[in-house]
Amino acid sequence: MSAMEIGVNLIELSNAHKGVEAVEALYSDAIVSIEGQGTDEMPARMEGKDAVRGKNTWWYDNHEVHSSVATGPFCGHREDQFAVKFDIDVTFKPSGARSQMSEIGLYTVADGKVVQEEFLYLQG
Repeated sequence: MSAMEIGVNLIELSNAHKGVEAVEALYSDAIVSIEGQGTDEMPARMEGKDAVRGKNTWWYDNHEVHSSVATGPFCGHREDQFAVKFDIDVTFKPSGARSQMSEIGLYTVADGKVVQEEFLYLQG
């Protein structure tokens, strides 16, 4: 699959709230995932499909997602990359704090699979 095809599939699965299925179907076993920030519990950089699967499970276990919309894919001159904009309304379960957030996922593709995802957060 091309980066564009993978991006279209990722958008469809994300908007159907099937993030774990997206990891299974579209990600390389050697995926690298990079968040804009990390903690001891959830490091910013993770490697491998098991780690990314665990990150997704942690997210859903610790957040109540009221709405989530993925937009894209945004493609440029590189045939191996695409970006997705995520707008999320979420409550962090432990604290009860609700917030709206936007982030961009930058995805790199090789051999028909996502090999790296990097998340960029709206600042300011």
